Amino acid sequence: MSENSASIINGDSWRRKLFLETGEICPEADVGLSMAVGILDASPTTEPQGIVLPGNAGRSASLLKSFCRIIKCRSQKSVSHPYQMDKEETMIKNSIWLKAAVLAIAASFSFAAAAQDKQVELKLSSWVPPKHPLNPSIQAWADDIKKESKGTITSTLFTSEQLGKAFDHYDMARDGIADFAYVNPGYTPGRFPVMAAGELPFLFANGKSGSAAIDAWYRQYAPKEMKDVHFCLAFVHDPGTFHSKKKIMVPGDIRGMKIRPANGTIAHFVTSLGGNNVQGSAAESRDMLERGVADAITFPWGSIILFGIDKVVKYHMDAPLYATNFVWVMNKSKYEAMSATQKKVIDDHCTTAWAEKLASPWADFEAAGRDKLRAEPGHEVYKLTPD
Repeated sequence: MSENSASIINGDSWRRKLFLETGEICPEADVGLSMAVGILDASPTTEPQGIVLPGNAGRSASLLKSFCRIIKCRSQKSVSHPYQMDKEETMIKNSIWLKAAVLAIAASFSFAAAAQDKQVELKLSSWVPPKHPLNPSIQAWADDIKKESKGTITSTLFTSEQLGKAFDHYDMARDGIADFAYVNPGYTPGRFPVMAAGELPFLFANGKSGSAAIDAWYRQYAPKEMKDVHFCLAFVHDPGTFHSKKKIMVPGDIRGMKIRPANGTIAHFVTSLGGNNVQGSAAESRDMLERGVADAITFPWGSIILFGIDKVVKYHMDAPLYATNFVWVMNKSKYEAMSATQKKVIDDHCTTAWAEKLASPWADFEAAGRDKLRAEPGHEVYKLTPD
């Protein structure tokens, strides 16, 4: 019980104030007030301001007057001795009604606190095209936030670089152009060296467990390495590989080739094998290959078809070469402006479990792309051999 609350039930001063304010005497208010104090002290997030006596006697007296009216206090006959009840049975019945009244009023405080949450509209930016499987996952994530926030947090999803280029998405979240942004840290080599460790070749077997692993691992580093934004979660796509105009069988085949790498770490890998890197976002990749700016690309399977790259390459190495790391980050000011209740809703949706949940449909989509390419005329999906 708080110090202010304790002062309510010490002495008779509050009873005198109640009588002066309301003109009513209510023995059951002793019980009701003690219950109210207990409930309010146990619920600090919903405690109304200034509810205690004697500091705000008018409002508190009004509350207690409601208690008296609800239980239809019959103590007027005993004004000279306000704590004497005519019948014990009446006291019991009145106490039952009073408990119900106290609980109802306490519940109303809780509802009032929820009603105080301001409406928040979030701009979500995803640079991949509308039909990309990541977008429905983001929308489902946003819909669940709306549900859990009782409708106080709503979102609009912008796809296909509507708010800005893929390379700029981290800065867009930092600057508030987007409230949440889908970021490929590998698009800015050297800027996020810790996250870049997750881009090393042959680390992940699949996108589902891989997303859970990268998120759980990176959470300890994100507050420092991505301090300009509010980190939500990290994930990976299902492993990608080389897709090329000519067949790549041994490391020496890469020498002299122009390759669009998925990220900075793969770019170093290509350079170490004698290849040349050409930079471009996923959305720009088909055009680069079609114009001869690039001879090959590192890309996940299903997205080769989604972005139309299967029209300009024909050889596909069947090996889990790499997985690209992504983060879903939030503008810091937008997060800080939210109520405590709304922040908790966001925090509950920025977890390792949600990282895997967000990435899983995309992982299934990419894995299915292998068989689709194998079935396309003129395409060869091949495995590497010890020779």
